[in-house]
Amino acid sequence: MTVPDRLAKILSDDVIALAALFAEGGHDLYLVGGSVRDALLGRPISDLDFTTDARPDRIEELSASWAHSMYLAGKAFGTIGLVRDGLTYELTTLRSEVYRDDSRKPQVTFSESIEEDLSRRDFTVNAMAIKLPITQGFLPEMIDPHGGLADLASKLLRAPLDAHTSFGDDPLRMLRLFRFMSTIGFIPEADAIQAVGEMKSRLGIISAERIRTEFDKLLLGEGVVVALEALVLSGLASEFIPELPALAVEQDPVHKHKDVLAHTIAVVGKTSPRYELRLAALFHDIGKPATREFSGGGVSFHHHDVVGARMTRARMKDLRYPKTTIEDVSRLVFLHMRPHTYKMGWTDSAVRRYVRDAGPLLGDLNELVRCDVTTRNAKRARAISNRIDDLEVRIAELREREELDSLRPPIDGNDVMEHLGIPPGREVGMIMKMLLEYRIEHGPYTADEAYTLIEQRRA
Repeated sequence: MTVPDRLAKILSDDVIALAALFAEGGHDLYLVGGSVRDALLGRPISDLDFTTDARPDRIEELSASWAHSMYLAGKAFGTIGLVRDGLTYELTTLRSEVYRDDSRKPQVTFSESIEEDLSRRDFTVNAMAIKLPITQGFLPEMIDPHGGLADLASKLLRAPLDAHTSFGDDPLRMLRLFRFMSTIGFIPEADAIQAVGEMKSRLGIISAERIRTEFDKLLLGEGVVVALEALVLSGLASEFIPELPALAVEQDPVHKHKDVLAHTIAVVGKTSPRYELRLAALFHDIGKPATREFSGGGVSFHHHDVVGARMTRARMKDLRYPKTTIEDVSRLVFLHMRPHTYKMGWTDSAVRRYVRDAGPLLGDLNELVRCDVTTRNAKRARAISNRIDDLEVRIAELREREELDSLRPPIDGNDVMEHLGIPPGREVGMIMKMLLEYRIEHGPYTADEAYTLIEQRRA
């Protein structure tokens, strides 16, 4: 009997050699968790996670001759990272990891049993292990005490013991439930969804950084639409991004148009799975509830882009997003209505200003505007798409005639100071701003023309 191809790919000579070292030292080594799940699903595997009955000091001792280098930052929690030939392998002592009361840090207790270790994991499809053979040619032993293989076949997300116990051990698992809906397309069992609704407030003990990381993975999954819908319906979204469920207001209570929440989720699903683009799609209409006004039998959301950009910045700051990401996403939200004014006719200067304001986000901004159209009115959708096509043609034509992506005057601040004999200061900044505005309004011009403009301004 041979090893299945899907498992053979992860049972390399290096892995077998490591297992042999542990066996010689009197310990077992298991491949565990997502590595096993993804191998059985035929999905790409980026990380290999192992567990063993050896304690951290013993792991370090047994691995010293095998690893080229080690990461010991997680040793206190039982995890040691081994690096060999540029690949990283994480080895963790069999354990239970439980959050207690209002603690943000887990209490780690080491275990002697692989079955006990697996029982404390998040879902049955991640609670399987492979006991590694110590020489090539021997079959690995599958350990599946909680029916993970059957759930894998049924595409079911179920806790090994009880959902309340699992989410109590680590409340972040509630959010991970929806992340797996998005990334691997599995469906939670009813008991798990019910437990989320009853325990959602427990997410408050988890750090913003961990929540953000899990949520980002959810946003990039192919099943993001279903996952976001379930996340809101469960009530968990209100615990860390309350602006999302707040979008569940009808745009037009008379004609019953699609509510803003359903529209937002649809837009996220239409965008390419790029990090900042999907965040911008999620937040692009976040300012609508605060700006909603009824008049003339209809509804309007004046300046929801401005309000939304401010709200986006505040929420992303609370979730500890990097500053550059916050600025890029909030800028996309701020600008997402700008292209709609193109139907009124844009001059070349307006196109230049649009390109300048969007900067490196231009491609994402145009895609966001296209995806923002979820109407069933094919004529209206086609008209908006055609306008963006036309705008992109205009941008391409301007690029052929001038340097469009790096709009700047023909002289810099040093030239201004030398010409006027003045030191750095506010006046230099005001002159450079004037020269840039002239560049945007009139297109390229020469250095001599710039100096003439300066003299005219001084006169």
